[in-house]
Amino acid sequence: MSPLSIPGFTEQRVTVDDGVALHAAVGGSGSPVVLLHGFPQTRLMWRHVAADLTADHTVICPDLRGYGASDKPAETGADVYSKRTMGRDVVRLAAELGHDRFTLAGHDRGALVAFRTAMDHPQAVARALFLDVLPTLDMWDALRGVSGAVGFHLYLMAQAPGLPEEMIRGAADSFFSYFLDAWTNDPAALPADVRRHYLDASAAAVDSIVADYRASAGIDVEHDTVDRANGDQLAMPVTVLQQDWGAALGYHAEGLWSAWAPDLRHRTVSCGHFMAEEDPKLIAAEIRALADR
Repeated sequence: MSPLSIPGFTEQRVTVDDGVALHAAVGGSGSPVVLLHGFPQTRLMWRHVAADLTADHTVICPDLRGYGASDKPAETGADVYSKRTMGRDVVRLAAELGHDRFTLAGHDRGALVAFRTAMDHPQAVARALFLDVLPTLDMWDALRGVSGAVGFHLYLMAQAPGLPEEMIRGAADSFFSYFLDAWTNDPAALPADVRRHYLDASAAAVDSIVADYRASAGIDVEHDTVDRANGDQLAMPVTVLQQDWGAALGYHAEGLWSAWAPDLRHRTVSCGHFMAEEDPKLIAAEIRALADR
């Protein structure tokens, strides 16, 4: 079996916007679950979890706009890689595959897309699960003082187009390898062929990855700020699984999330950031429990 495929899944390309198609792996049958990957990864990060969930769910694993085998439109405006736009992609993808309502799970960058999707499209997102992330507005508030150095890449990729892309392209393997090394507790969870896939896919998508991060320092903050001012919240049941970063960065993660999600289950886990690969049985069980509510 090729390391670039998920056993039992078919690969599809679905047009979701003018000139933009998402590449997705689709498998299983039953109520739909959409899984959104993080950085610096692709749909492949869900390979174990997705295979598990196909026992009782239709599972859709897309590469996000700008990542992997999905299209990477030029950053012609702030909204091209806003999480609002990327969330709309997800809703259109699911609808094209025959699903107007689904459970949505996201990790890292994919969790930010999932958050915005759930905020903007509560009629489509029945339940939401977020892995190891804070909402954008809270993330920026939490990164302060010297402890904020853990998020150095957020500040680098927030800069105006040009310099961050040039710097990252000049040392792409080293840059993306840093996160694969620093954020995992179990290196065996990222075997050499999978790791190489992530590095190659990320090196081929530097401009769009930076654009995604740049949006999180600009237009995504604007969207979250409006929601907070209006008192908007997530209308569906929410599960959040996170590492215990609060002690290091000085915030109470469950408290931050509960302000956005009245129907919240928050759990601190012991594995590293790449928890869908380090502890796929746990993550699959949590998604299944939420989807079956």
